[in-house]
Amino acid sequence: MRLVALVSLIVFALDQVTKLAVVHGLDLIRTGSIEVFPPYLNFRMAWNQGMNFGLFAGDSNVTRWVLIVISIAITAWVLHWMRKPGHSKLAQISAGLLVGGALGNVIDRFVYGAVADFLNMSVPGIENPYAFNVADIAIFAGAIGLVLFTGDPKPPKKSRRKTA
Repeated sequence: MRLVALVSLIVFALDQVTKLAVVHGLDLIRTGSIEVFPPYLNFRMAWNQGMNFGLFAGDSNVTRWVLIVISIAITAWVLHWMRKPGHSKLAQISAGLLVGGALGNVIDRFVYGAVADFLNMSVPGIENPYAFNVADIAIFAGAIGLVLFTGDPKPPKKSRRKTA
């Protein structure tokens, strides 16, 4: 569980620091867009009231609180699941990514009423209309990692003593 907690803390801190630096420090709220390395990387301010890609977005306060409750419930379930012994380090890292990212976005919903997204990546000829943040990357990577690196946890091996 230490590894899960450590990765969660690092992801949560990185997510919040980048949001403060870009959204407030670079005043992206006011400017709306900053070309960093176009078209590959741009900062574009977007307030996501839904889930990934704006799914279930609504201007409703009810939607906000439902998504907060769902995020906290999933986080609690993943933490409970990771308490079982035998999960690989990759599974623990994946869980930490998911938990840290989920909690980062929960804080945004509490503070702003929506998730602050600002990263936009495109390629020449194809413009990506969506923005995301560090928490979104961590949640996606963590969910994929949990699918790939978990199964039934293997209980710790008991040493067998030879009897004479």
